[in-house]
Amino acid sequence: MNAIFDLAVSNLISPIILSFALGLAAAWARSDLTIPEAVAKGMSIYLLFAIGFKGGASVAAHGVDGTLLAAVGVGIVLSFGLPFIAFALLKTMTDLSQTDAAAVAAHYGSISIVTFVAATSVLEGRMIEAEGYMVAVAAAMEAPAILSALWLMAKSGKGTKFDPTLMREILLNGSIVLLVGAFFIGAVTGEKGLAEIAPFIVSPFKGVLCLFLLDMGLIAGRGLRQARGLINLQLVAFGIAMPLIGSTIGLGFGMLIGLGLGGTVLMMVLSASASYIAVPAAMRVALPEANPTIYLTLSLGITFPFNLTLGIPLYLTMAQWVTGG
Repeated sequence: MNAIFDLAVSNLISPIILSFALGLAAAWARSDLTIPEAVAKGMSIYLLFAIGFKGGASVAAHGVDGTLLAAVGVGIVLSFGLPFIAFALLKTMTDLSQTDAAAVAAHYGSISIVTFVAATSVLEGRMIEAEGYMVAVAAAMEAPAILSALWLMAKSGKGTKFDPTLMREILLNGSIVLLVGAFFIGAVTGEKGLAEIAPFIVSPFKGVLCLFLLDMGLIAGRGLRQARGLINLQLVAFGIAMPLIGSTIGLGFGMLIGLGLGGTVLMMVLSASASYIAVPAAMRVALPEANPTIYLTLSLGITFPFNLTLGIPLYLTMAQWVTGG
């Protein structure tokens, strides 16, 4: 327990977490602090490209093997399966409608790439290496959860709008295209390519991440203010319990396929996070009757801050206990 506490405190006083806290506090205080949308989008593009490229370069150095393929396969299985656990938990713990529960469940099968990036930064700060191909696992986990949500709605007899527009939202979502594309560029150019652009994607990375999380804090704080009255204690409890369940399942699968300490932590983080980019875009098309205030506030206002502040240190400590790392 002391190890978890010490790691949590260390994580809480990092520039990354404090930047998020600043944004959260500013939003709650109704400050006029804002990050221009174009700047925020530019930072998002930068972070996705950097993490994808570095992951691809790492795979080029490591090579494709059975563990990589197994990790991607596990990621897809988790993305399909976790929404069913989330849906059952929501129907037990809350009074959400079938539609809202399905929409929320989809978010908890997909992933938060920013949480993944933050976890990668924490591991790097502690000199813990992680398999570079976990970026490919992250990309593979973006979309399957959306299909699970649609299946849940179809089973209820309420039907869904599964059309070409939805498929485009899923397959050509900008974050997926950029992450996968940068990954392949890194894989093709390898360590030589990484060395050529390292001053751009390595040195400034954490500084850009701090500014991006400042913006995320502002968005999360405003969302929490607007959602007062809709988000009750039961939903808050779900927003914390589901990451703990997902991370435990991710830990088991990480151990099963032989991931190292760093890779296991990232698998836990991916299983514990909730999407607030790809899935909301798809839900607007697939389940327009679902309330976006509920699913966005849960994923971005409850689960995202929990994972950043307490979740990542907890997952790292759990993985260290189990792996002996």
